[in-house]
Amino acid sequence: MRSSSNLFNVDSERITMAQKHFPKGLDDRQRDQDGEIRQKRSDTMVRTLRDEYGQDFAKGYRSDAKLGTVLKQEGVESLHQLFKKPK
Repeated sequence: MRSSSNLFNVDSERITMAQKHFPKGLDDRQRDQDGEIRQKRSDTMVRTLRDEYGQDFAKGYRSDAKLGTVLKQEGVESLHQLFKKPK
């Protein structure tokens, strides 16, 4: 059995490694192993995204619509492209 001080060292090493290899990116999303920011899931609800990006996000779409639906209707493949798209 490990001592409690040894457990603490192992846990803090894990936390440090996680922060080192996967630093937080934009809007607190984690980065993948190659440094890319993880994409939002297509089943994320518009209401959740409005909490993050403001009530004007995806104007004209219901709050229970999914991000994948919005992206498809807008003809883009990612949230990043959606933000860059002229309104």
